[in-house]
Amino acid sequence: MAKVIAEKAQEQASEVKQVEIKHIRSAVDAAGKTVDIVDYKEVKTVDEAISEAESRKTDLQARLTEVDAELADYIAIRDAE
Repeated sequence: MAKVIAEKAQEQASEVKQVEIKHIRSAVDAAGKTVDIVDYKEVKTVDEAISEAESRKTDLQARLTEVDAELADYIAIRDAE
């Protein structure tokens, strides 16, 4: 699922910046055109968004390490004679 991230406009000046995140997906309409559909929107502070992204990145890096080890095992089996 794709995301569109933008700074959230605020009515009053504030030191805390916020972001609006639109979670979108693509679909094909009846005319055959590809359209983007907004599944939902969320608003959070930019610091909270950064923290969540860093946490996801750490998780993905750990998962990538596991997949690399798995791949090495498969290659070793394939190349063994």
